[in-house]
Parts: sequence; C-alpha cells; structure tokens
Amino acid sequence: MNSREDQLAAFNRLLDIMDDLREKCPWDKKQTLESLRHLTIEETYELADAILDNDLQEIKKELGDVLLHIVFYSKIGSEKKAFDIADVANSICDKLIHRHPHIYGDVVAETEEEVKRNWEQLKLKEGNKSVLEGVPKRLPAVVKASRIQEKVAGVGFDWEKPEQVWEKVQEELTELNEEIKAGNKENTEKEFGDVLFSMINYARFIDVNPENALEKTNKKFINRFQYLEKAAKEEGKDLSDMSLSEMDVYWEKSKEFFK
Repeated sequence: MNSREDQLAAFNRLLDIMDDLREKCPWDKKQTLESLRHLTIEETYELADAILDNDLQEIKKELGDVLLHIVFYSKIGSEKKAFDIADVANSICDKLIHRHPHIYGDVVAETEEEVKRNWEQLKLKEGNKSVLEGVPKRLPAVVKASRIQEKVAGVGFDWEKPEQVWEKVQEELTELNEEIKAGNKENTEKEFGDVLFSMINYARFIDVNPENALEKTNKKFINRFQYLEKAAKEEGKDLSDMSLSEMDVYWEKSKEFFK
C-alpha cells in the first residue's frame, strides 16, 4: 500500500489535472454544478454495482470516478468563491469530530446502538427540528424506508424483538389479502406499501440490507433468464413460441449456475 506521502501526492496530482482540464478542455470548461449532477448519480450507481459484484478492481475505478466528481464540484465552488476542496475536507472533519464525542470527547458509547443514538441526539441539538430531516426526499423508496426506520430507531422508537416485527409483517399481509379480496385497488396499494415497509423493517432486525438483497435477486434473475434465452437460441427455439413448461426446463437448469 502507498505511504501517506504518496497518497497526498496522488491527490495533489488530481487537483493539478482538474485545474488543467477546467482551463483548457472545452467540455470540462462548460460543466456546472447542475450539469454534473446526473453524471454523479450514474457514477454512484456504478460504484454500488461494483460493490455488490465484489469486484475490487472495478471498485477502485469507480471510486476514482466519484472522487473526480468531488474534486470537480470543489473546483467550481472555488471559482464561485464559495468553497474549495480544503473547505469540503475540513467541513467533514469538523462534523466527524463533533459527532464522535466518544472518541474526541468524554462521552461513553460502547455499542453501535449507543453511537447511533448519540449521533441523532447531536443532530437535534444542532438545530434539526426532526430526526427525519436528514433523509433525502429523492432517495429510492426502498433506501428511504431503511433510512427512516434507522433514524427513528436511533431515538428509541423501535420494536424490541425480531419476532414482534415478523408478527407485524404477518398482520400487514393479512390486511393486504383482505383488500385484494374486496377489490379495492386504492386500499390494496396502501396495504402493499405497508407490507413492503414492514418487510424492510424486519430486514433491519435480521441484519439484511434490503436494497442489496433485492438487487442481488435482480442480478440472479437476469443471469438465469439470459441463460434461458441463450439455451433456447442454441436449440433454434424462440421464447415467444415456447410454452411455459418448456421454458421452465431451461430455467431449472440455470439454477445450477446462478444461485
């Protein structure tokens, strides 16, 4: 691994390159905070994919792309005389020190739960009117539900045992089934949302990240279905002309390769 001196030199090299690009490259010169936004979101999702694939080389590459965006935003901020990369780094350093009084102060916190509780209490003291203010409005729904539940749990609004949460899941499933039978689409949607929310909450109690779990299932399904497509094509068959039972033969075979 690189020394701290080498790490700082590499970061300084990136800052120098960013200065050059902003001054000389027609594309880089045109970019604004707003124009970079959607690209940053895309890069973040690519990093998330690499993490789920456990591809360390790809993670390194995608982290570089995300770091470039942080440097890019900071460069634009300095041009606006609003902030620069030092301000960005010092801001997060100050926050981390303030939010970790059990490390940099005299507060005692020996468990993860105590740390989270202290974190949320400090945020309220800083002026937040609600513990939920820190949940971005535009987060994907599954991620947002997880963050909401983590936030309120941080101030003690939580179930005590996983069994209680599972009972809530069963209760919500029963209510959903009743609305389906009644044919009330609006209430069915509401109850379906309640089922998802309770399942996401249960995932927290059994130490499963619901977003990661669902995305891994997405990837598994894609791999299995593409195996089905390939196998059918190799035998000169078209999926649209095959019966479900015929496709199911290939589908079951795919499970040997993608579990």
